Amino acid sequence: MKMRIEKDSLGVLRVPERAYYGVQTARAMVNFPISGLTAHRDFIWAGAAIKKAVANVNNELGLLESKKAAAIEAAAAEVMEGRFDDEFVVDVYQAGAGTSHHMNLNEVIANRACELIGGVKGDHTLLHPNDHVNFGQSTNDVFPTAMRLAILRALPQLLAQFDALEKTLHEKAHAFTDVIKSGRTHLQDAVPVTLGQEFSAYALTVRRSRDAIAAAADDLRELGIGGSAAGTGLNTDPRYPSLMVTTLSQLLEQDLRPAKNLFESMQSMRPFAAFSGSLREGCLELTRIANDLRLLSSGPNTGLNEIILPAVQPGSSIMPGKVNPVMAEMLNMVCFQVMGFDTTVAMAVQAGQLELNVMMPVIIHNIMQSMTILSNALKAFTERAVGGITANTDICQHYFANSLGLATVLNVLIGYDRAAEVMKQALCEKKTVLHILEEKRILSKEQISRLFAANKLTQPGVPELQGG
Repeated sequence: MKMRIEKDSLGVLRVPERAYYGVQTARAMVNFPISGLTAHRDFIWAGAAIKKAVANVNNELGLLESKKAAAIEAAAAEVMEGRFDDEFVVDVYQAGAGTSHHMNLNEVIANRACELIGGVKGDHTLLHPNDHVNFGQSTNDVFPTAMRLAILRALPQLLAQFDALEKTLHEKAHAFTDVIKSGRTHLQDAVPVTLGQEFSAYALTVRRSRDAIAAAADDLRELGIGGSAAGTGLNTDPRYPSLMVTTLSQLLEQDLRPAKNLFESMQSMRPFAAFSGSLREGCLELTRIANDLRLLSSGPNTGLNEIILPAVQPGSSIMPGKVNPVMAEMLNMVCFQVMGFDTTVAMAVQAGQLELNVMMPVIIHNIMQSMTILSNALKAFTERAVGGITANTDICQHYFANSLGLATVLNVLIGYDRAAEVMKQALCEKKTVLHILEEKRILSKEQISRLFAANKLTQPGVPELQGG
């Protein structure tokens, strides 16, 4: 491999001649051979978007000559398009605050910009990664700004998957409107419900989780770009922060706004904790729903078997014909992982000190991973599981007819204590509540038929013995 020699403040280092990254990136590769994981595509895009906007603003302010600014903008645009993704080689577990990744970005853009104005990679006399690409910036304001923009870019896809799941659950709720079954509380027989009512609750839960995530993302629209190293804005033009927010808003077609306090925007990672927490809370609900579907589909001969999940793959290497609720199991595992990612984010958020939180790289890595796997999991779960659910109406009807929860209807008619005796007798004699009521002549057949009509039992109302 042909090499070139590059120099930084620590000395010289050999860099592959073909590489667009430079000496500081090469040092980071030596220092941090940790996980093999590198920056998320959306985070690379976000950083390049900032560099493109910075070059434009600095040129407008007369701080960067037009030729260099145009080359930087063009190079940054190519990075945004994904042309140089392979050049972002710094491990996600790296130097505090993300300086290594930031210099990786500066070097790639600088070397590509050099080529665009007739130079060669590594010729920093023409265009320098620090002096030109990074003019008026610091990792400390660029990195958290890129974090915000990356999340906002990935957000629509995640919200779309929540929307799709909610829509599919609503469709199932409508399809199961007339499927009556026994409700269950404490996993014991309870008053009747319809399968449609259960699914309507799942749909609303998904909607509320989706809305909570969208609301938590709003604070991420506030950008602290222009704070420079510590929030003072040293080495920046006073007009720079507002111009950057305006330029980025137009470039990215986002509703962005300046930070109220540049010092706070670098000290506090609270918006990221809130957003990660909204993902965790959504996953708590998704886990519950997935577990309900696993329980409702359990069996088929020794479980509840009230719904049938699509068979998407064989379930056992030894038991022929076995089919497992694999899509729900997958969603469970993804949700557990997101909860773990959130714990890491929480620990990192509280670890900031004085003017800076240096744990930003692990915060954005975990949030972007959460968004990616959750979005993919919801899509697969919706399409491969929920969309194909069917109701086992015979089983649901059987459980309804045999539920001891039917005795609840008798409370206002014969009193709680006598109704409890009916329930206990039905349980002891292995008969239905309705059978005991008729056998003991507590109610007539006509009264039983009227009082225990499915459409009455699953709606508000107080039973009455009309015509009794």
